[in-house]
Amino acid sequence: MNNSDTHNQRIAKMTFASVYPMYIAKVEKKGRTKEELHQIIEWLTNFDHQKIQELIKENATFEIFFQHASLNSNAHLITGVICGCRVEEIQDTLTQKVRYLDKLVDELAKGRKMDKILRGL
Repeated sequence: MNNSDTHNQRIAKMTFASVYPMYIAKVEKKGRTKEELHQIIEWLTNFDHQKIQELIKENATFEIFFQHASLNSNAHLITGVICGCRVEEIQDTLTQKVRYLDKLVDELAKGRKMDKILRGL
């Protein structure tokens, strides 16, 4: 994965609203639900359904999205490869948070049990 400043800036400027429909499509295609997607987003960010919708409506960038988030204290337990890179080794903090979310969505779509996705909580 490209960890250049340009790559990190591009991720920071991407809007959550532009990626959210892809998350929904990915998990629903594999038989999971929008509610389960919201559950993992809430676990990671502490955003409820209303806050998620507000950030979508505001067209919040991932930079703004994660500035408002209260990252789960167990987020560091999210490990593995996403986009060809180990999430635990990503140096840029914001890029790592976005990849944490991507990893959780992947795990949900792959049918992993919710208690495992939420790191046993």
